[in-house]
Amino acid sequence: MQDIDNEISAYEAMRDELEAHHMGEWIVMRDGKVIGTYDSFETAATDAVSRFGRGPYLIRQIGAPPITLPASVMYRASHG
Repeated sequence: MQDIDNEISAYEAMRDELEAHHMGEWIVMRDGKVIGTYDSFETAATDAVSRFGRGPYLIRQIGAPPITLPASVMYRASHG
């Protein structure tokens, strides 16, 4: 759990700048660094999973309040 807390702290430290330039976009962070910003959650999650597997990493919509999902929830891309 400490890893994700570190990602959240890194996001909070960058929040003002991110909100100024990327409001409403989705961000993936890992090891305290911005991996990328994306137009949708699905795109962010697909990239994060393909690069890092199950994590840990942070996916958050810039400017939106954080949501908490149970640890048992895992994103799986749906290809229909």
